[in-house]
Amino acid sequence: MWYLLIFIIVVLALSLRVVKEYDRGVIFFLGKCTGVRGPGLIILIPILEQMTKVTLRTITMNIPSQKIITKDNVSIDIAAVAYYHIIDPQKSVVAIEDIYNAVNQISQTTVRNVVGQFQLDQLLSQTADINQQIKTVIDAHTEPWGAEVTAVEIKDITLPDNMQRAMAKEAEAERERRAKIVAAEGEFQASVKLGQAADIISNHPVALQLRTLQTMAEISTEKNSTIIFPAQFMTTVQEAIKMIKGDNAK
Repeated sequence: MWYLLIFIIVVLALSLRVVKEYDRGVIFFLGKCTGVRGPGLIILIPILEQMTKVTLRTITMNIPSQKIITKDNVSIDIAAVAYYHIIDPQKSVVAIEDIYNAVNQISQTTVRNVVGQFQLDQLLSQTADINQQIKTVIDAHTEPWGAEVTAVEIKDITLPDNMQRAMAKEAEAERERRAKIVAAEGEFQASVKLGQAADIISNHPVALQLRTLQTMAEISTEKNSTIIFPAQFMTTVQEAIKMIKGDNAK
């Protein structure tokens, strides 16, 4: 009686399996794949059936840094990260031996091949398009294995020291060019405004005298001991004196 009870307990221990929500169990009956079970409690035939668990969660895989020569012959180091998940547990077990290692290797190869088709400037400015192209190529290889790549991101680009110095010089020269353009535009606008002011003053001579008086008032606020009188102002003063003398003579 006790032997029978122990036998039943052992059989149940070998037969019952619990598969979590994010896992699936690929079942083999005498070495032949019979399907996928789970999640929840499943029963296996002892000795005759075996189960291999496969996770359906998204896997984060680092693509190690590797040296790549761009289309314009610049040697760079690129590191990336890929995200993928299993969509067909049966294929991921039957069609490939180690799917993680396989995706990792094909990702490294694809990154080298795709990045090598672009110039350095394109790599720095079109990163999103390059990431999408890498994802498409990797996904085409992993689909027969029952895996789907959801995203590939280039996370680090290391440039040689001489290239970094050259890019810094280029950026500095570009900033100087923009500064000179801005200064030239400022001079142009100032000259246009001065021309317009000159036209107004030529039509209204009194405006020049008013502007001279305003300038003198601004100078006097600084507590200066020396005041410079413009020639136009002196001429006006002399004309005023002559006018006063003429009135007195009359």
